Amino acid sequence: MKFQTQIPLDKQNNNQIDYNSNVLLLGSCFSENVGKKLNYFKFQNQQNPFGILFHPIAIETLISNAVQKKEYSEKDIIFHNEQWHCFDAHSKLSSSSKKELLINLNKQINTTNEQINKASHIILTLGTSWVYRFIKTNTVVANCHKIPQNQFSKELILVETIVDALNNILSLIKSVNNKAVILFTVSPIRHLKDGFIENMQSKSHLITAIHQVITKQSFYFPSYELMMDELRDYRFYAEDMIHPNQTAIDFIWEKFKYVWIAEDALKTMDKVAEIQKGLQHKPFNLNSEAHQKLLNILEDKKRDIKKRHSHITF
Repeated sequence: MKFQTQIPLDKQNNNQIDYNSNVLLLGSCFSENVGKKLNYFKFQNQQNPFGILFHPIAIETLISNAVQKKEYSEKDIIFHNEQWHCFDAHSKLSSSSKKELLINLNKQINTTNEQINKASHIILTLGTSWVYRFIKTNTVVANCHKIPQNQFSKELILVETIVDALNNILSLIKSVNNKAVILFTVSPIRHLKDGFIENMQSKSHLITAIHQVITKQSFYFPSYELMMDELRDYRFYAEDMIHPNQTAIDFIWEKFKYVWIAEDALKTMDKVAEIQKGLQHKPFNLNSEAHQKLLNILEDKKRDIKKRHSHITF
């Protein structure tokens, strides 16, 4: 008997991720879950230089500004609650210092530009179709920074608008890097603050739009569908019943690994995992002979990996 419906996944035959790949991840917080896995296994990657971006317009703005090497100035920032903020970026970049914020914004724009130019893979995780528009300037923002809601209008962007944004993203990336593989996915995190029906409508807009822009060099990975249709149980959610718990994240990662991680990278991943587990080991006696022996073994393993992949550090 089967107690689970399984989503059929085909292993990607070409353009898989290996230890020579350079991965850029942008978008919803689920992209950071994947990024943490790539970090753990020591793949070359860069995650959300402007912080978490929930919707496609915010991602389009970042990529456009990065490709065009926009220089942020005082007109691009706003002061609220004793901090300076930028509507294009997550609040993690906000600062009490105007100068510091502008330096960080321009530094991250340059970082994003460099990453787009050299990326072998760009993973875009879309979270929602709901956006907030700052009424004063009539612009869609990436983050409201807890500014009073009456200064914004809330709207559900149409499928056609998302398609235009995604096509522009693809064109911008191609203009500076026509070899990058683009991987779209929809975050399995439910935005229930928008409402249950509204969340489903939002996700459906994203999925419909993505499938209208898929090309030979862009792909779709079903993170959302794996959560909704293969796991479909509250035991796979965190306490808030909205975010996937670690078991669900690990499960989706294993599916992603099957499809997108190259076979020749798997042995290195196993060796990296051995070292990571060894480094996390907490000995009873730091000076014991057994612990010193373990440290020497770990150093030998690190040197062995470093010889093959010079970018890997622990």
